[in-house]
Amino acid sequence: MPELPEVETTVRGLAKFLEGERITRVVLNRADLRRPFPADLVQVMTGATVSTLSRRAKYGLIHLDRGATMIFHLGMSGRWRIDPETPETHDHLLLETAHHSFALCDPRRFGSVDLVQTGALDLWPQFAALGPEPLGPGLSVSHLKAALKGKTQSIKLCLLDQRIVAGLGNIYVCEALWRAGIHPTKQAGKVTQAQLTRLVPAIIAVLEASIRDGGSTLRDYAAPSGELGYFASSFDVYGRDGQPCRRDDGGVIERIAQGGRSTWFCPVCQK
Repeated sequence: MPELPEVETTVRGLAKFLEGERITRVVLNRADLRRPFPADLVQVMTGATVSTLSRRAKYGLIHLDRGATMIFHLGMSGRWRIDPETPETHDHLLLETAHHSFALCDPRRFGSVDLVQTGALDLWPQFAALGPEPLGPGLSVSHLKAALKGKTQSIKLCLLDQRIVAGLGNIYVCEALWRAGIHPTKQAGKVTQAQLTRLVPAIIAVLEASIRDGGSTLRDYAAPSGELGYFASSFDVYGRDGQPCRRDDGGVIERIAQGGRSTWFCPVCQK
């Protein structure tokens, strides 16, 4: 599934070609993805000018000059293609401007598209319950300390809770916990102040590094340009079970299951 860096990369890639452009044509090649397309999507978007693009958690936002915002989620395998040479079977939504065309391709159809009034974005149910952005000022040691207080659930699963931090996914939680030296099964309420002080910058650093590298190439992910992200080559623990820890501490990366997902960690340096 595309995670925050992949969505951020997608938004930045689209913005280069879409911001300030008037949408001349909108085509729906089917009625739904994970849920139906908004009934008024074609009417509202056709003729509208894209004022800006942004991201919230793992959602991309296309803001229109008509006071509405189109929100997209890439699901498991979704991606945008810019000026595709040939149509693909799974190009379910097409946007056209005077200069470019944009195809939302989603083979597994786990993604979604919604249309929300821009002024009410914070009240949209999927956004209303979200925690702070990990790359914004809301993520701090004091926030995590308060949010994790008394929790017996593991720190790994708490960080995946979008109500605590918005947008963190399995890959980058594993990587951040390794950087901070925190064992993924440790009870969240028992994570120390010193560990939290290491964890916040670790989260930020691993996300920023992945964004610089264009995201991670897993399954079908690619940027709108078609280029593949290469942060996967920099993973310290994710997918490296059986390999030596990069800290040369004698540890061997292990994989366990937590909450139905795989977790990778070093049993020597993560406490």
